[in-house]
Amino acid sequence: MKLPIFIADAFTARAFHGNPAAVCLLEDKLDEDMHQKIAQEMNLSETAFIRKLHPTDNFTQSSCFGLRWFTPASEVPLCGHATLASAAVLFYKIKNINSTLTFVTLSGELKARRAEDGIILDLPLYPTQPKEFHEVENLIKLAIGDTLVQDICYSPDTQKLLVRLSDSYDRSFLETLKVNTANLTQVENAEKVKGLIVTLKGELAGQTQAFDFYSRYFAPWVGVAEDPVTGSAHTVLSSYWSRQLGKKNMRAFQCSPRGGELDISLRPDGRVDIKGGAALVMEGTLTA
Repeated sequence: MKLPIFIADAFTARAFHGNPAAVCLLEDKLDEDMHQKIAQEMNLSETAFIRKLHPTDNFTQSSCFGLRWFTPASEVPLCGHATLASAAVLFYKIKNINSTLTFVTLSGELKARRAEDGIILDLPLYPTQPKEFHEVENLIKLAIGDTLVQDICYSPDTQKLLVRLSDSYDRSFLETLKVNTANLTQVENAEKVKGLIVTLKGELAGQTQAFDFYSRYFAPWVGVAEDPVTGSAHTVLSSYWSRQLGKKNMRAFQCSPRGGELDISLRPDGRVDIKGGAALVMEGTLTA
């Protein structure tokens, strides 16, 4: 078996920043168990598999493909950064001729279209509902200790818990916050949380670039202690912060050590456009 495989850093214009994803192009059907084995071998937060939907399709001219995402531990229903990386491989390396690509996924059809300064993803927008602190106190206390919390919400569609820190904190606090993920999977929670978003209101422009909100994302439940820049988390964050700020267009920064920028536009059809850059950093052939 020989498969073309690439690594692209998503939500950044620079190599070794943003969030790396492996992208594998499937000319033929792959044995089901091989998806997970390859993802384990790549050992990145996500490995994406792009597959042809029809025998006559090709990666240069076709505009619609199947797409699946795997962490080293399991398949996931949605991954924004690996979708961005997949589109970048097709647009920039394979030289796909189309301006818009459609991916058939577990989260329905997702689109990626070219922009002058990046790639725009058309993703679902997931609402949140308020959550009482006592319902998730054990999980939050274990993760961030006595850090002041201003708001807590939950996204039932994605099983992500959103924890907004006090407005008294700034970006540097979130960047250096020590989050304990080692034992989170052992905490009983009725909602079966699969991801923890820690977020903070943005700051006015000063010496640093202005962002509407900041975040970090943790998903030990699917084998990812901290995900550097997470498109799927922003399908939840976009909904929350749009209500909080009264804005449809926002700029976000994910404060992981690698860091990543996202431009967000809520759409009239109830979905969200998330734009980011991508840098191809590796290409090769997977042999097994």
